[in-house]
Amino acid sequence: MEETISLQDLFRTLRKRIALIAILTALAITVSGVISYVLITPSYQATTQILINQEKTDAAALSESAIRTDLQLINTYYVIIESAAILDKVVQELDLPTTGKGLEGQITVNSEQNSQVVNITVEDENPKLAVDIANTVASVFQEEIQTLMDADNVNILAAAQLPDNPSPVNPNPPLNMAIAAVVGLMLGVGIAFLLEYLDTTIKTEQDVEDTLGFPILGLISSIPDSEMVTESQTIAQRRKRG
Repeated sequence: MEETISLQDLFRTLRKRIALIAILTALAITVSGVISYVLITPSYQATTQILINQEKTDAAALSESAIRTDLQLINTYYVIIESAAILDKVVQELDLPTTGKGLEGQITVNSEQNSQVVNITVEDENPKLAVDIANTVASVFQEEIQTLMDADNVNILAAAQLPDNPSPVNPNPPLNMAIAAVVGLMLGVGIAFLLEYLDTTIKTEQDVEDTLGFPILGLISSIPDSEMVTESQTIAQRRKRG
């Protein structure tokens, strides 16, 4: 016999298990908040912008072809910035407790589409150190590119600055707790329907019809205790009179 579930059944199940759903949702939010605020160490970002161009000798150098060549160089410069030739010198200059390879994981190099401005972004648990690394990477790259590619076409456009009240970029507790709330809600709803599916006890007339496959012909109503006491007293009084 095919079993169908109506919207009323779904809402009835949700209403029946609302406490479980609420507890799981609150628990997920609490765990996420503890992890975000207590267990995860905040990290900060600093960004230095550099400008990459070609040496201009005349007005013709400003042509679209020259700019296209500049953009092609940026992809090469991305690799050079994150190479050991640059990062090892940064580690030595700042006396960092890591290697060039380890520092590479903290650095992100990108640029706007069709732009000659390159962003060197550094993430670190120390906001001041993040600023120092970003600026040092830019300055070392500006110096070393003259030797590596015999080019003097890199200028520091905007050095990274340490704000008065730096804000961490990771973790993001509100976002993490919002995601945890959604996950907890979905988990609670899933468990609620699973428990309802595993519950095979017969509670209503509809359960009898669904289980046995026979229609209900009659019902036996329960008698309240007060009516049973009154009926017993009536029978006793009749017996005395008889």
